[in-house]
Amino acid sequence: MCQASTQTLAVYLYIFMASDVIPTIINLTAVVVAVTKDTPRVLMTQQYPGHGKTRGRSHYALPNGPFKPDLDSGLEHGLRRLVEEQTGLDLYYVEQLYTFGNRYRSPEEIDGGPRVVSVAYIALTHEEEVIADNAVWANWYDFLPWEDWRKGKPSIIPEFIEPALERWIRNSKSERKQQNRQRRFNVTIGHEVAADVDSVLALERFELLYEAGLVSEASRDADALGKNLKLGKSLEAQQHMGAPVAFDHRRILATALGRLRGKLAYRPVVFDLLPGEFTLLQLQRVVEALSGAKLHKQNFRRLVTNADLVEPIGRNSATGRGRPAELFRFRREVLGERLTVGVSRPVMRDGDN
Repeated sequence: MCQASTQTLAVYLYIFMASDVIPTIINLTAVVVAVTKDTPRVLMTQQYPGHGKTRGRSHYALPNGPFKPDLDSGLEHGLRRLVEEQTGLDLYYVEQLYTFGNRYRSPEEIDGGPRVVSVAYIALTHEEEVIADNAVWANWYDFLPWEDWRKGKPSIIPEFIEPALERWIRNSKSERKQQNRQRRFNVTIGHEVAADVDSVLALERFELLYEAGLVSEASRDADALGKNLKLGKSLEAQQHMGAPVAFDHRRILATALGRLRGKLAYRPVVFDLLPGEFTLLQLQRVVEALSGAKLHKQNFRRLVTNADLVEPIGRNSATGRGRPAELFRFRREVLGERLTVGVSRPVMRDGDN
């Protein structure tokens, strides 16, 4: 180990390979999630880590910072510490998401500095005011607008994504590559009349859009490495593809979204985003916000009640217009009754009432 500079606040791990010494920064990154007023929210910070033509510009970034082995008893402890330092939030539910270590994922490495390996975590909470001036809650779908199908197919897909991907497929250098690109398009985006997509494939969709040059991070990274993507009309589409995020943090957001959507079916993660007492409509809205799909109301309620995930508390909601709704709580006892405890997605289809 060596002392990190005050500019990078880095912790260097020296990995010896033959006679070479490769310094690596161990970074901790937090995807802090809440659902507020039917909107999936993620905690972001304002940073200025641009490189190439974007150097010095303000960017959104996920809360992140170095692991400090002299201070942190473990990686999760370090993550909780840095989130509290940067935002004032004391996290409750935290689980490790993934480790990101691709080459040139940070401007420091592009400029000849060390490799940055980020250990990312998901934290579920309720939206609270943050104390830092540069911290802000943002709509998750502002960064991944093609993922929100609650009002039908997002207009961004037929207007910009599908035409650009079709050009990208046609411009393949070989028939094999063209077939591979077409297959990825079919799996992640689907046919032009598709009423839904596999919501869990959020990362695969982002990777496809990045490789096709449809998100601004692709141009930014290519510019920093001195590459020419020859984007043509795809460059125009980037203006409509959501807010760019520093480093590869939009990729981390897509990874976290896919992970949460997958866990909805077998783990009770949704209840960590709800108050202790809630209506079935509140529960449905939170599931819809995360899954990005409109759910069939009657089927959803039947599924939840038949699975014994919730129980009535004997009181009704006193807020809102109309007939007061019955209040429920999550049956935590169900965690000891079976291995799979989750909420499936009875998606609303065309023609459903």
